[in-house]
Amino acid sequence: MLRGAPASTRFRAAAAAAVLIAAAVSGSTVTNSAAASERSAAAVSGARAGRSAPQEAAALTGSAKLYRPTAEDITFTFDAHLAAEHRMDPRQATGTFRFSRYCGDGKGHWAEGRIDCLLTGGKGAIATGVITQTDLPKALGNRVGFSVHDGGRHDRLGYSWATVGSPEGTKDLPTCVSAAPFEQVKSGTGDFHVLPWQSPFAGQTQAS
Repeated sequence: MLRGAPASTRFRAAAAAAVLIAAAVSGSTVTNSAAASERSAAAVSGARAGRSAPQEAAALTGSAKLYRPTAEDITFTFDAHLAAEHRMDPRQATGTFRFSRYCGDGKGHWAEGRIDCLLTGGKGAIATGVITQTDLPKALGNRVGFSVHDGGRHDRLGYSWATVGSPEGTKDLPTCVSAAPFEQVKSGTGDFHVLPWQSPFAGQTQAS
């Protein structure tokens, strides 16, 4: 403050100082607010990106029984997945499968194993896996294949031993090979779900 100066001069100096302080505070507030807005926008953008990023490239899941007009009970269960990082190599698929067949008198067989290949597209899926546990001694260690058509309430399923009669006869089956989905799923007994693999050429226009 200007000592000895007239009161009016001191008043004008104080007023000018107050204006400068206010402007500085206002500028700081605007800057901080803008920075906060940018941080908030970045966080929202990151969250959206995280939500939209695919967690897996393909999947086949679910459990259901095949249609039979008799008391025969045939059930298939799948939990097969292909991670997004392996989207170009279906043989990197992981997961499990299980199937069982029991007649009306309770006699039958079962098997379960690990998935080693998965291909999906549209509503269809083909998977193979190696049997790791079963009550069919000659089937242990064999590769078996499955095909599924995800038709909502009208799913269909096929299996690699359709032409040989038993999974005991599919030891040399290649990966991701199966019969067409010729069997009907019994209504009300379950459902299969197919997550389709997306081709890197999806959306491109074909040349005529």
